Amino acid sequence: MGTVSGLRTRRYHGLLVAAASPPVDRYVLVAGMDVAIETPHGRWSLSAQRYSPDVIDGEGERFIETFSTEPWPTWTFRLPDGAHVGHQLFQQKGVGRVFLSWRLLADSPRPVTLTVRPLLACRPFHSLLRETSAFSFEAERKADRVGFRPFPNSPGVSMASNGSYTHQPYWYRRFLYTEELARGLDHEEDLGSPGVWSFSVDGGTEAVLMFAADDRGLTSSALAERERERERVRRIRFGTSLDRAADQFIVARGQGRSVIAGYPWFGDWGRDTFISLRGLCLARGRADQAITVLSTWSGLLSQGMLPNYFPDGLGEPAYNSVDASLWFVVVVAEALASAGQALDMAIRRRLIEAAEAILDGYARGTRFGIGAAADGLLAAGVPGEQLTWMDARVAGREITPRIGKPVEVQALWLNALALAARWETAFAPRWRTAFTQGAASFSSCFWNTPCGCLFDVVDVGHQAGVTDQTFRPNQIFAVGGLPLALLDGVRARALVDAVEARLVTPLGLRSLAPGESGYAAHYGGDVAARDAAYHQGTAWPWLMGPFVEAYVRVRGNSAAARAEARARFLLPLMEHLGEVGLGHVSEVSDAEFPFRAGGCPFQAWSLAELIRLDRVVLAQPEHG
Repeated sequence: MGTVSGLRTRRYHGLLVAAASPPVDRYVLVAGMDVAIETPHGRWSLSAQRYSPDVIDGEGERFIETFSTEPWPTWTFRLPDGAHVGHQLFQQKGVGRVFLSWRLLADSPRPVTLTVRPLLACRPFHSLLRETSAFSFEAERKADRVGFRPFPNSPGVSMASNGSYTHQPYWYRRFLYTEELARGLDHEEDLGSPGVWSFSVDGGTEAVLMFAADDRGLTSSALAERERERERVRRIRFGTSLDRAADQFIVARGQGRSVIAGYPWFGDWGRDTFISLRGLCLARGRADQAITVLSTWSGLLSQGMLPNYFPDGLGEPAYNSVDASLWFVVVVAEALASAGQALDMAIRRRLIEAAEAILDGYARGTRFGIGAAADGLLAAGVPGEQLTWMDARVAGREITPRIGKPVEVQALWLNALALAARWETAFAPRWRTAFTQGAASFSSCFWNTPCGCLFDVVDVGHQAGVTDQTFRPNQIFAVGGLPLALLDGVRARALVDAVEARLVTPLGLRSLAPGESGYAAHYGGDVAARDAAYHQGTAWPWLMGPFVEAYVRVRGNSAAARAEARARFLLPLMEHLGEVGLGHVSEVSDAEFPFRAGGCPFQAWSLAELIRLDRVVLAQPEHG
């Protein structure tokens, strides 16, 4: 992760970041590099560094002529003497290594000398490094590589190249990370540089440098293997840019697979994983991939619940979500339908058994007050815990407790029951009866007649008849975003119109309507300020998926409605792909103009819902 200019602005920016315990326990191994080129007419920098208090060293940004991410990051530099240099960054999928290359383009003076000085951190990715005598610059030299392990209990890094290495240890001090400064966090770092690689480059040669996490996959033929892989990728092109972006979130967990919720700082979260599978896998015809992820998570059932998240490192999973397990049931049903009869019956049976164990656990009652109430709806919540997706906490205080019967949780519960009732199991009649009772209660309890919308929570604090009338986007799941709509006709149209009028922005739905108490128009400031605004107005791109699905449903799902929705709601998200996390969709944005994107710049469910809209919800049927 980095910037087009090469200036690092976050602690997470790095050329090589690897997971010690995939997919978590990540380390920034190679943070960056100093690159210079000497031609017959002078010496110039191809890199740039920012140091405290705010000093930029190096002119690399000024010399950038073009940049593209297709099919991988590629820069061209035009130097003052006319030299034209091409630079590429290439990563082989699923392997902890990165390849960097430089070559002279046509009409360049030659030969030239290129020098590259790697900047090592080898620290946990949430941390920052300061100069310390504990950092070892010792180089382990072998015939085909040079290895470094600055700290004995942290991963090391190996380097291979077609150039020559000179050992010249230096500390580079007080790098300034402006994004960390803006968040009120530690924002200075020192990095260790063990030495310099030198290359003589003319028109027929390419300078290649490879960084690898420890010795993973590093062999004497690694550079030649890289060239074969790069040519293979050139030929196959492995799908569109959206497909390539989607693939980056599917990761290994033990012997199975999971989904990273977002880069750079999230791990794999249950809720995010199951929501994202619909777009990252099912909408792309990858049902087998979705089945593998679901199977991995199904082995983590505990008291009828699946984990909300895994702590970074080797900690035990946290079971503090009411909706993650329900999303699992919904996506299991969709994945099984997508896989069809080709799916192994044993796998199908295990997933259905896991889904029914969740429904049984919820019906009987489980952690944190989660359990079916006498009216057939699902109650959840205890003081001190936040179980829905609106889970921000500041200074130990829950911003949106939502204890009682949250509206989207009812939509998920009733959808899960309805889907499970279709399975040919002994429990199907039980789920059918539970759905009928819950659906009737939902219809009578949740409609807010004066406002023409749904309550956000009923039986607030588990007190019968107490309602939360706060206007939030969670109600949209009663009409869109799930297989079964709980509202139709006049009520459904009124709800969708109200959500459109009060919550829709170019980059998603506001999490709270303007004019409501606590409304925050902008997402920014230090960590506490951002967390306080997280669900108090801040817009979320992933919610555009359920809204647009509801929008076309209440318009009869006509071709005209889909075309209109594509132009009005999907196009701004598509345009956003080239604005922040290139090729991806951000986690959040401001609730008001200029709708500046924020939060995690590469968010799984944001991208997934864009793909689902593009390829499923708004897809026009083929004719002929």
